[in-house]
Amino acid sequence: MTARILVVDDIPANVKVLEGRLLAEYFEVLTAGDGFQALAICEQTQVDLILLDIMMPGMDGFEVCERLKANPRTSHIPVVMVTALDQPSDRVRGLKAGADDFLTKPVNDLQLISRVKSLLRLKTLSDELRVRAGGNNPFDELGRMGEGRVEEAAQVLLVDPRASSQERIVKALKPVAEVAAMADPQSALFEAAEHAYDLVIVSGNLEDYDPLRLCSQLRSLERTRFILIMAEQGEENLVIRALDLGVNDYIIRPLDPNELVARTVTQIRRKRYNDRLRNSVKQSFEMAVTDPLTGLSNRRHLDNHLKVLFNRAAARGRPLTVCITDIDRFKSVNDTYGHDAGDEVLKEFAARIRASVRGADLACRFGGEEFVVVMPDTTPEAATVIAERLRVSIESREFFLRPGGPSITLTASIGIASNLAGAETPEQLLKQADTALYAAKNNGRNQVVATAA
Repeated sequence: MTARILVVDDIPANVKVLEGRLLAEYFEVLTAGDGFQALAICEQTQVDLILLDIMMPGMDGFEVCERLKANPRTSHIPVVMVTALDQPSDRVRGLKAGADDFLTKPVNDLQLISRVKSLLRLKTLSDELRVRAGGNNPFDELGRMGEGRVEEAAQVLLVDPRASSQERIVKALKPVAEVAAMADPQSALFEAAEHAYDLVIVSGNLEDYDPLRLCSQLRSLERTRFILIMAEQGEENLVIRALDLGVNDYIIRPLDPNELVARTVTQIRRKRYNDRLRNSVKQSFEMAVTDPLTGLSNRRHLDNHLKVLFNRAAARGRPLTVCITDIDRFKSVNDTYGHDAGDEVLKEFAARIRASVRGADLACRFGGEEFVVVMPDTTPEAATVIAERLRVSIESREFFLRPGGPSITLTASIGIASNLAGAETPEQLLKQADTALYAAKNNGRNQVVATAA
């Protein structure tokens, strides 16, 4: 894993130690001697992760972190505070400033590298989603949660065999989340598979069950990708292995309630950020293959998908039929009533196509008032029955030009072609269907015509 890491510390010896450890793992390392220099580097250069000292002259690490997180250009960069401070209040203050984790000096090599790699994996995923979503939206633009508060009810699943521990954790998290507490790991796994949770908190001391195996099983579920593990003092190996498995964060017992809340809120915020990015990517993809007016697939999607269906049908020796339908005299609708009325007709026409065809069929807007339906595993005879049903649904019911407004009667002409008629390419198949459509038009419109096999 290659990445550019910025080490910020006012003591040159500390910088050299961290730099050496990171270079040994083949990371690219930048260094800064104070907070001002660090902020300047982040403004001018791409940085993937920051190791930040707290006690520095001029501007301490807390302020540097707050400035980084307040800047849209740098808010997505993971920050690990490396410090001699080990009080829970210091960790809470750092987490509220936006830090992702704390490492206490002297830094354990394995813990350092494991944490760095874990955060870089998360950043790589987020960066890819942000690029696919078409923007560089920082946490703030997506509704970053305030300190100790959640904009909407968060759902947390707690897996802990001890009732007294469950009670304390549920009480601590009550202001920020609804917590479902379970003692049995197997039952918790089924619960996580059935219901959506923003975060799963797993105890490192499960009775007769390996907590790392549970974390691995939870990670395999799309619903439960964000996990926080609770470890005991001295269980560094458990923490390191958990981070290698993809666990997002950890907390050491005895638990400080404020730190627990801060880490929980941070993970919920990050999970929702990724969810919104994923939804944005999904919407962008849907927009790329969907006609915005009718909601049917667009010409681009038809061109790509028809090739797949055509080749699949040829390989399996199965029929594939294409139906092209055109609204008769649609130009007169636009000329007489305006394009807004024409759009209403197109939307209703698309709705009737959806109601007439089957779930396995691919319905697309081909362009203008032409629509295409691709019917896998369908003979021309069966397709003719479906097309006739569509033709009748167009002719038999009036089209309203606007809600509660005037209505008109329309008809449609339909052409059908099948790969059984000798088409050797998807383009030939579409051409044959188009020829059949023009035959329907020339023969008087409002009819279905199929090419002869």
